[in-house]
Amino acid sequence: MNRPVLLVVAHGSRDPRHAATVQALVRRAGALRPGLRVETAFLDFNLPSVPGVLDRLAADGVREVVALPLLLTRAFHAKADIPAVLRQAPPSLSVRQAEVLGPSPLLIAAVERRLHEAGLTPADKPATGVVLASAGSTDPEAIAVIAETARELRRTGWCSVRPAFASAVFAGGVPRTEDAVRALRLEPGVRRVAVAPYVIAPGRLPDRIAAGATGADVLADVLGPSPELAHLLLDRYDEARTARRPVARTA
Repeated sequence: MNRPVLLVVAHGSRDPRHAATVQALVRRAGALRPGLRVETAFLDFNLPSVPGVLDRLAADGVREVVALPLLLTRAFHAKADIPAVLRQAPPSLSVRQAEVLGPSPLLIAAVERRLHEAGLTPADKPATGVVLASAGSTDPEAIAVIAETARELRRTGWCSVRPAFASAVFAGGVPRTEDAVRALRLEPGVRRVAVAPYVIAPGRLPDRIAAGATGADVLADVLGPSPELAHLLLDRYDEARTARRPVARTA
């Protein structure tokens, strides 16, 4: 019972499906670790807020918290927004920020799970091109991680895998979903095109991915509360507990 509380920090969305999916994922992770207190907070749009949960934990007598960014890449929210809000935690709390979820083989497994659930089988891999469609980022580090994740997915046996972003606003040299679908149609050996959303929960940008997938043969679901993601949350929590690096506080 002396284990730090796991606080999962999600971005938040005006789309109610987002918070519902996040909560389902967090419940699944909690069920895998009986006795671990797991809380959820949102940076924006949804409640409870991060400051609100931190205040409540301090009032409950909690002393240690591992804050886990529910993010696939280490972009602006992980580098700036989340550390800034964690630095405002009550003085009685020792807060450590865990690493973001990606990259990880478990994420590759979750993508493949969703592709299989959408109707594809391992026998379809050699003739199927996959668009790994992310929400997008302007952060070079995040863009590089998405590109490497696409390469790792390709190594599992798919005919071709191309990264894509939901919107041209975040392009950074990466094509939009619809552009990647068209490009795969022209590749030798590709007889079927599938779009795999590399996003955790539904919302505005995942809806753009779906709209850009109209020319594909298969559209997989978002990663959501998959068992792979639930296990990954606990992996990142355990890694942060071992590191024991508190978040620096403001003066």
